[in-house]
Amino acid sequence: MNNLDPAALDCLAALADHGGFEAAAQRLAITQSAVSQRLRALEAQVGQPLVVRSRPLRLTEPGKVLLRFARQLQALRADVSRELGVQPSVGERLPVAVNADSLATWVLPALDALVHDGLALELVVDDQDFTHDWLRQGEVLGCVSTVSKALKGCRVVPLGVMRYVAVASPGFVAMELRGSPSGLNEASFSQVPFLVFNRKDDMQRRWVTSAFGIAGARLKARYVPSSEACVRAALMGWGVGVVPELQVRPLLASGELVALRPDVSIPIALHWHQWRLGPDGAPPSARVAMLDRVGAALTAGSRSALDQEATRAMRTTPPVRGVSHSRKESSTSSVRQADKK
Repeated sequence: MNNLDPAALDCLAALADHGGFEAAAQRLAITQSAVSQRLRALEAQVGQPLVVRSRPLRLTEPGKVLLRFARQLQALRADVSRELGVQPSVGERLPVAVNADSLATWVLPALDALVHDGLALELVVDDQDFTHDWLRQGEVLGCVSTVSKALKGCRVVPLGVMRYVAVASPGFVAMELRGSPSGLNEASFSQVPFLVFNRKDDMQRRWVTSAFGIAGARLKARYVPSSEACVRAALMGWGVGVVPELQVRPLLASGELVALRPDVSIPIALHWHQWRLGPDGAPPSARVAMLDRVGAALTAGSRSALDQEATRAMRTTPPVRGVSHSRKESSTSSVRQADKK
């Protein structure tokens, strides 16, 4: 399987991005027939179907393997163009997956200088436990994730710990918690509304488990699918939010929000993953590839924003009723919204 056609690989990437032949053809400024022909030629070359021709179109497992290669090839091509001083193409982009809470707090400041330097960035948003899937499927070239183990062909760098705390507005505490944060307790939590990002979001249950030692709690949920809007909803008295302490630190200091059980926090360790775009063992280049610059910027930004004392920061989980003491560890330009935090 030698000499895979770069134009055919670009077609496969466009199909993955846009989910159909018409949109992919528009993106590449060619006809739908040309897209179809290039795809068929690529499938014939590898001897396997690469897409499921449904609506929306889906990639097969072999298709995902080639998509990863296509993304890496595009990144290398764009990097060479920058080094040669060639104007990047209009559609050039560097896709990176991040969790919504990081996007709402420290990621944008970390990437600000690169964006103003001309980086064509696409941020894909998903839950911190699911961003790694985007990397594995070849949809992105890097991700911020709770997964600590690197995929084959990738490298991983620890970023630090993001702590989650439970907060509510003073008005909510007065009306729903009998005037005191201690009104949220083992007897009352099931009747108190919690603000939940979406159905992937289990931070509230994890906080309840840590605070009260109760696993699998059924909570009264109010869904607010935005990190910023979730904090706003807490300020408006919609319910209890389990949110990054970094995000609400000024609001806690001003008294606009109240910490509930300030002794309890959920530490989430984050890591940066990226594909290795050069050969293993190769000497460092005189220039720094754009994906490497993104990783370096995120690593630098995380040093000032996240808790770097990760080992000491991780709290011991209290005993949980009905289950063993062990529990699952934390394993999280244009912006594409997937589903969450």
